[in-house]
Amino acid sequence: MSIGYACLVIGVPETNMRSVIKKNATEDKLMEVIRHNLHSFEKMVDYNIEEGVGLYRISSDLIPFGSSPVNGLRWWELFREDFERIGQKINQSGMRVSFHPGQYTVLNSPSEDVVERAIEDLRYHNLMLECLGVGYEHKMVLHVGGIYGDKEAASQQFVENFKRLDEPIQRRLIIENDDRLYTVEEVLEMAHQTGSPVVYDNLHHAANPTDDPHDDVYWIRETRKTWKEGDGRQKVHYSQQADDKRVGAHTDTIYLDPFLEYFDKLEDKDIDIMLEVKDKNLSTIKCINATQPQRGIQALEKEWARYKYVVLEHSHTLYNEIRELLKDKSAYPVEEFYASIHRALEQEVEKGQAVNAAQHVWGYFKDIADDKEVRAFQRNLQKYQDGNLKHATFKRQMQRLAEKYEIPYLKQSLYFEL
Repeated sequence: MSIGYACLVIGVPETNMRSVIKKNATEDKLMEVIRHNLHSFEKMVDYNIEEGVGLYRISSDLIPFGSSPVNGLRWWELFREDFERIGQKINQSGMRVSFHPGQYTVLNSPSEDVVERAIEDLRYHNLMLECLGVGYEHKMVLHVGGIYGDKEAASQQFVENFKRLDEPIQRRLIIENDDRLYTVEEVLEMAHQTGSPVVYDNLHHAANPTDDPHDDVYWIRETRKTWKEGDGRQKVHYSQQADDKRVGAHTDTIYLDPFLEYFDKLEDKDIDIMLEVKDKNLSTIKCINATQPQRGIQALEKEWARYKYVVLEHSHTLYNEIRELLKDKSAYPVEEFYASIHRALEQEVEKGQAVNAAQHVWGYFKDIADDKEVRAFQRNLQKYQDGNLKHATFKRQMQRLAEKYEIPYLKQSLYFEL
């Protein structure tokens, strides 16, 4: 089993992705941005390997205008060595990667122009996977599309246009139930006609249920039947409903109690779970730790090193409680650990606590910062205390210093991110 996340990483240096607008998409600019994005992508892969993350969805924006005539570069040749090097890391680690083309990749559109662009976009995504040298267990996820006034006809249009896809794309494509139009039951019917595996999304099902009131376990069992030898492990999407938001809106973070209830009910634990959540890798590591107690207290201590200063600025009390919680090296209080972090982050930052945390962080710089930087810190600290400087602005100076002086402990800290 693997648990993973989509596209972006929080709190990992050198992983930002860049884009380019159409009017600036010269060959030189495209080369620059692609080179940057591949470097960031490789850093994300390295991070996943180090943290034991075995499932990762790659951003479709890796190559700007990758399926458009705007990008006339033969990028798959120009960056062959980069793709091969990254792909080798993916294959050697056993990581499974995927893509999820966006809302404009609509295979069942009544517009032939839209369908042709969708086919080109799927070719672009498949080409990236081929450049990485990964097998057909590395997939592309797609929603069915629109209804266009006749769901039955639109469903059949999807099936017919699926037949137009190149054979490698057909082998990689998996289809997903959505939160408004196509239920898991309807997607299963199309899958039986196309031979595509179905990825079941629990929150989409909650927002757009079938007429028969079956639970997640039932639909996971039914969709498992669509996964064939060569497709890799069955894959599902998991997310939680955000309070006070539209039906189908994801939470910012994954809460462990409902996740573990979902996990415990799984009949087959050898399944891949893609988390769809705002805090990306943070929830992923949390869920991995919660389902792999063999990681031991060291895993929580590693997490604590990243969270400690942001917890401190929210709650000195919970900061001390977590420190006490981690003193017993034979225990593994994973649920209590993350629950305490959640409680801390839900509290408003108070100036006194923020100043206390900042002074702890400043301790890393006090012997290396120059006089100008010391004066700037003291001035910003006072302005913040007087209400004349925003909290984020005040912290940004220290983040720049962490980058300038190459302090890994702080560069990987979530103090600057949350």
